[in-house]
Amino acid sequence: MSIKSVFAIPFAKQVTKQVFKWANNPHKTQEKVFQKLILKAKNTAFGKDHDFKNITSYSDFKSRVKIQDYEGLRPYVDRMVAGEEDVLWKGKPLYFAKTSGTTSGAKYIPITKDSMPTHIKAARNALLFYMAEKNDASFVNGKMIFLQGSPVLEDKNGINLGRLSGIVAHYVPQYLLKNRLPSWETNCIEDWDTKVNAIVAETVNEDMTLISGIPSWVQMYFEKLIEKTGKPIKEIFPNFNFFVYGGVNFEPYKNKFESLIGKKIDYVELYPASEGFIAYQDSQTEPGMLLQLNSGIFYEFIPATEFYDENPTRISVKDVQLEVNYVIILNTNAGLWGYNIGDTVEFTSLVPYRIKVTGRIKHFISAFGEHVIGKEVEKALNDTIKQSGITVSEFTVAPQVNPESGLPYHEWFIEFENEPENMEEFVANVDASMQTQNVYYFDLITGKVLRQLVVRKVKKGGFHEYMKSIGKFGGQNKIPQLSDNRKIADVLQNFLVD
Repeated sequence: MSIKSVFAIPFAKQVTKQVFKWANNPHKTQEKVFQKLILKAKNTAFGKDHDFKNITSYSDFKSRVKIQDYEGLRPYVDRMVAGEEDVLWKGKPLYFAKTSGTTSGAKYIPITKDSMPTHIKAARNALLFYMAEKNDASFVNGKMIFLQGSPVLEDKNGINLGRLSGIVAHYVPQYLLKNRLPSWETNCIEDWDTKVNAIVAETVNEDMTLISGIPSWVQMYFEKLIEKTGKPIKEIFPNFNFFVYGGVNFEPYKNKFESLIGKKIDYVELYPASEGFIAYQDSQTEPGMLLQLNSGIFYEFIPATEFYDENPTRISVKDVQLEVNYVIILNTNAGLWGYNIGDTVEFTSLVPYRIKVTGRIKHFISAFGEHVIGKEVEKALNDTIKQSGITVSEFTVAPQVNPESGLPYHEWFIEFENEPENMEEFVANVDASMQTQNVYYFDLITGKVLRQLVVRKVKKGGFHEYMKSIGKFGGQNKIPQLSDNRKIADVLQNFLVD
């Protein structure tokens, strides 16, 4: 046992105690964060425009600051990108995290000297919680890999610009650097195929103990390792015992992962976003992720069913309830105000506050008024997978409003690792789960407005080919698991098998 692992466990237990001090006093913690945010931002352009100097309560804040997405804040962000100071937050940002996905091109999410440490601390604490719970820090003696974007940064009017994962790569603690793979040079490779092959070459003979990344891309890495060696992952990396991931519901991938690895392992879920590190899994026995109430973010929540109403209910954490689907709203020490990141969450615990991500507010199917959300399609597929023992590599769902014949339906595009022996039974089980979960879908089926869902089989590697075809092939890109239009579905027609 190394000195590093000996000292790691007492440190981990100390940190977990510190975290639970604020986690067990959540309302006071959030009030302190709120007051600090308002005080520090009152003399910014946004603070002056929204009368921050006269805000003394959350009620005052709600009356002055509306809910908005990136486009709502864009005029302020554009001023920051141009080099102006004291716009959304004091001074200039340290970085802009560049992301895609808006109606008017790239988003430039500010990261400040106040917000940057919270990203690093939360990622560290997620690992420390795992150590403390397991009373085992042996993984720190092996090699660690974080599949991420390139750390090469651009200059934008004197401010560094890059992907969040690439920015974070500049903050790896000194004591982890010698354990970290891949090399800096490999991490800088832009082409994903080339990069994964280089990572395989660098890691295949190493003692990998921690692997992290978006599941679909780590899965590709595992497949290439197996192809190269002819061995399951447990034989290539015998000391690899837990996987760290974020950004997607892992359950649909779990069977495939464990078949590639060849054994059951532990999983640690993170909820990082360019806008802030929101939550991390603090326990292997309790569902959900610990909401980061002491990380420079004041949270608001809107019931998803009310989000598009003229005056939706808008509440702080003290008024939330279990098992309600909320749109999560951020106010941050990077200067994001009333900011809708587009995610929906549910609380799995109120003591302490733990959440699970349920989907995207814009990623739903309501072509017929059913308002199916991500959580429902994921559960329907996962329940059926558990019953049948099949494995799935990737999937997405879209409405078919104008079929060539018969009633409209929901069309499921699934890349099977091994197909169900009885496809009709598989389809019926998925559909039954959807009807059980969503009363509107049930009514549409029983009312003969929709027919039973249809499954289209995507060829092996088809989703990767699809991502290449749209120029989004790489470790940070994710396929939406459902959408209200046919944009993805129509292209996927080119990657089907009978």
